[in-house]
Amino acid sequence: MSKDKPSIPKGTRDFGPATVVKRNYIFSVIKRTFEKFGFLPLETPAMENLSVLTGKYGDEGDQLIFKVLNSGDFLNKISSQDIEQGYKPLTPKISEKALRYDLTVPFARFVVMNRNEIAFPFKRYQIQPVWRADRPQRGRYREFYQCDADVVGTNSLLCEAEIILMIDEVLSTLGLDDFTIKFNHRGLLAGIAEAIGAKGREADLCVAIDKLDKIGQDAVNEELRQKGIVEESLVKLKPILGLSGDIADLLPQLDTLLQDSEEGQRGLKDIRSMLSYLESFTVHKAKVQLDVTLARGLSYYTGCIFEVKVNNAQMGSISGGGRYDNLTGMFGLPGVSGVGFSFGVDRIFDVLEELNLFPQDSQTITQVLISNFDEASMRYSLPVLQALREAGISTELYPEAAKLKKQMAYADQKSIPYVLLIGSEEMESGLLNLRNMRTGVQERLTVQDILNVLKGNTQN
Repeated sequence: MSKDKPSIPKGTRDFGPATVVKRNYIFSVIKRTFEKFGFLPLETPAMENLSVLTGKYGDEGDQLIFKVLNSGDFLNKISSQDIEQGYKPLTPKISEKALRYDLTVPFARFVVMNRNEIAFPFKRYQIQPVWRADRPQRGRYREFYQCDADVVGTNSLLCEAEIILMIDEVLSTLGLDDFTIKFNHRGLLAGIAEAIGAKGREADLCVAIDKLDKIGQDAVNEELRQKGIVEESLVKLKPILGLSGDIADLLPQLDTLLQDSEEGQRGLKDIRSMLSYLESFTVHKAKVQLDVTLARGLSYYTGCIFEVKVNNAQMGSISGGGRYDNLTGMFGLPGVSGVGFSFGVDRIFDVLEELNLFPQDSQTITQVLISNFDEASMRYSLPVLQALREAGISTELYPEAAKLKKQMAYADQKSIPYVLLIGSEEMESGLLNLRNMRTGVQERLTVQDILNVLKGNTQN
C-alpha cells in the first residue's frame, strides 16, 4: 500500500457539508428564478465525443479541453510516424472523448439530436460541472459548476431583456446590491473594425480587446500589430475604446461612428429593441451599462453579449453570455437562433463569502435534536421523532445515550436551532422541554404545541 498522503488534482476541491449547504442555497435561488421565467431542466453527459467539442471555442479554448484517453491499449494502432507528427494530429487517434468544456455546446448537440421531440422556442436550464485545463488561481478552477439558461428557436430581443431581468433577480435575491451588467453587440464590434479600416478582422479585434482591462491598451495594440493590424487603424481605435458615458450618451456617438456600417447599424437596432423591452420592467439592483470594449472571446456569439461584475468584491466576471445565430448549424441544423447565459457559481460563492452575505441559517439542515439520556427516553422519543418528521420538520434523535453537555455541543456544532429534552419527568407529564439554542429560552410543551411552534418558525 502506498504511504503517500492522499491528494486531489490542482484546480479541484472537496466540499464539506457546510460548504455544500451554502452552494445548494445559491443553486436553489438560481433554479427558482429560471423556472419562474419558464425554463425547463436538462442534463447531459460529463463526457462528449471530442469531435463535438473541438472547433467551437477558438484555438485558445480548444487547448483547454480535457481529453480522455481511449480505454485499453490506446497505443496499439499508433505508429512512430503518428507520434512524429505532433500532438494535434495524434490526439484524436488516442482520445475520442473529452470532458465538457461548457454547457452550451452540449446543449446545441442535444437540440439537434432531439429536434423532432422538443417544442420551439425551447427554453432550458442546466446546472452541472464543467472542466477546463486552465491554470488554477483564485476564482478560476479546473472543475467548476455552471448554471446555464438558454432559449433556441427565436430571434426575439425580448429574450435578451429577460436575461438581464434574471441576472438582476438572482443576484438581488442573494443579497448583492452593487453589480453591473455590461452588454455589447458583435455587430458593433464588426462595425468598429470596419470604421478603423480593418473590415473582416473583427475576430482578431475581439480576441485582443477582450483582454483590455487585464493587459492595457499598449499590450492590446502590440497584439493587434502582431496580427497585421496597421498603425493607422490603431490610431483610429484608441478614441473608440475610450468612449464612456451612460447608454443615452453612447448611442448617438455610435450612430455617427457606425453610420456607414451595415453590421454596426444592425447592432444598434438590436440594442435599442432590447432596451425598449427592458423599459417595461423593473430592474432592482443592477447597473445596466453599454461597454464597447466588451468582446467575449468565444467565437460563436453573433449578437448581444453580456458580462456581469460585482463592483465591491475582488472577483472577475461572475456571469456572461450572448446570442449565437447558428450554433446548431455546426451539427447539421442551420438557421436556429439562440441566446443564453451562465452563472459561475464558484465565483458567486466566493463573493458571498467575501461580503458575508450568506443567511445566518444557510448552514442549518436539522431543525430539532431530540436528546437521548437512556433506553427508556430513546424509546419514548421514537414516536415524537416520527411526528416531527411527518410534519416536515428536519429532526434527529441523538443515536446513543450520552451526557447532556456532549449532546448540546453536537447541536451547537451543527447549528441546530432547537433541542428537545426528554427525561423521566417529561415522559411522566407529557410536557417536553423545547430549548431555543439561540436565545436559551426553554418551554414545557405538548407534542402538538411543539409542532405548532416549529411549523410556525419553519414557515417564517
